[in-house]
Amino acid sequence: MDLRQFLMCLSLCTAFALSKPTEKKDRVHHEPQLSDKVHNDAQNFDYDHDAFLGAEEAKSFDQLTPEESKERLGKIVNKIDGDKDGFVTVDELKGWIKFAQKRWIHEDVERQWKGHDLNEDGLVSWEEYKNATYSYVLDDPDPDDGFNYKQMMVRDERRFKMADKDGDLIATKEEFTAFLHPEEYDYMKDIVVQETMEDIDKNADGFIDLEEYIGWQAHQGGDCRQV
Repeated sequence: MDLRQFLMCLSLCTAFALSKPTEKKDRVHHEPQLSDKVHNDAQNFDYDHDAFLGAEEAKSFDQLTPEESKERLGKIVNKIDGDKDGFVTVDELKGWIKFAQKRWIHEDVERQWKGHDLNEDGLVSWEEYKNATYSYVLDDPDPDDGFNYKQMMVRDERRFKMADKDGDLIATKEEFTAFLHPEEYDYMKDIVVQETMEDIDKNADGFIDLEEYIGWQAHQGGDCRQV
């Protein structure tokens, strides 16, 4: 099986491993989990390339010769082949893609942790996060772009408090991960639902009507027919 055939197979498995197309995550503090490229296999397999390797690893592959790429890909396939039978099953490939997602989350948390643990005590307090993220809002309560950063700060504080299990407003790395990526934690599901409702329910009547849903889908770049 050559690399193109392998990526074609990967594209099918990626579809099974990912969330539904309509399950948007922009309300959560992270970028697209697998790739920022357009997922269109009719044009190329760049999205699947990122999903399989991870975006950073995929960049390094771009610098390799075809022979070097094939050799490195073989080593990765050996890692995916859990039962070492010489074949990669759909389940093994789905497991690898999920592993790539988790790896991205870990890298994202580590990157943000360094920017928010201001006193380097191995913890991130709400005050530290607020000062690192919203200090410019406190200095300029009426920014030129017209965005309501104060409202965002209120939402972040509410989410931080939910992630903070012991209620001391000081997050461990695990709690900070739940704050940044609440969709990964069962005890954070309610806040994900609440924030989604707030984003879609524009008239704040507690219900989502068809017009609000279609407007939200259009804003997300999604297709309201994919339900």
